[in-house]
Amino acid sequence: MNRWKNRVVTFLVISTIVIGYIGKKYIPNLYIHEVGDVASIFTSIVLEAMPFIILGSLISAIIQTCISEKFIAKIIPRASVFGYVGAALIGMIFPVCECAIVPITRRLIKKGVPIGFGVTFMLAVPIINPVVIMSTYYAFYDKQIMVLLRVVGGFVASILIGMIVNAIEKNKNSLIEDYVEVDGYCSCGCSSYIESENRYIAIIEHTNKEFLEIMGYLIFGAFISSIFQVFVSHGGFNYISNNKLLGIIIMMLLGFLLSLCSEVDAFVGRSFLVNYSYSGVLAFLILGPMLDLKNLFMIMGAFKKSFVLKLCISTLGVVFLIAFLFMLCGL
Repeated sequence: MNRWKNRVVTFLVISTIVIGYIGKKYIPNLYIHEVGDVASIFTSIVLEAMPFIILGSLISAIIQTCISEKFIAKIIPRASVFGYVGAALIGMIFPVCECAIVPITRRLIKKGVPIGFGVTFMLAVPIINPVVIMSTYYAFYDKQIMVLLRVVGGFVASILIGMIVNAIEKNKNSLIEDYVEVDGYCSCGCSSYIESENRYIAIIEHTNKEFLEIMGYLIFGAFISSIFQVFVSHGGFNYISNNKLLGIIIMMLLGFLLSLCSEVDAFVGRSFLVNYSYSGVLAFLILGPMLDLKNLFMIMGAFKKSFVLKLCISTLGVVFLIAFLFMLCGL
């Protein structure tokens, strides 16, 4: 675990140096009105996303407080094909917060749910749930095809990744045995109040903590997005925006690093659509909820390293393939 953290920290340090170099090269050339553009983009992203953060936090709090993973395990079909479909569609009924997905998935697998079904559930729920679909629809109100493409892409990707992981890890114990069944991995405290005597207080506490947690990531993501857009419009990254394939890779990298909540990442993704293709933005919208820096630490804490590596490679490969197919279709 410490070795993984050291590698991630090293990667972040290198990324910071690169960003600093780019900033030093291009920021002095920005005009006052472009600084104003940064502020305008940042403000619009945050204000548009806030209602969905509140709604998503409240619904997630209710689900986390009132529904247990035992109930979820019971309604997942055990037949192979229907099991993957059922696991992917559960998010339509039980939209839980992203930070709770990993510990819930681990407990489902521990209770006997096939690992492929668990992986499909873990990857699909942050994309295929009513709040995310609603926020995506609102963000892309004039490009509603993005809603369908995101849902279909996320649905297909989660099932394919679940099948691949199941084929690789079948009959293997991928769980860390000395994993401590506490909720410290969940920074929003989504399970800390489940046993509270007063469920209303538990819901309010959960909503408050998750709202503050998500807002931190949203502000950071909106700031990076607004800066990035101004750089592109300034001509600094034209070679990226003009290359769809490279754009997909860059958008996947941003989806991983920004660690945005899926309830609001559509607003940041929409801002990137000004300079990047549909396929690149879709790669951002599909990969981010499935695999980001925040979730990676939680996955590494709950599963064995070999499993984490296979899951990461499968996720990156499948999402890239789906985005590439969208690109071939002219998106």
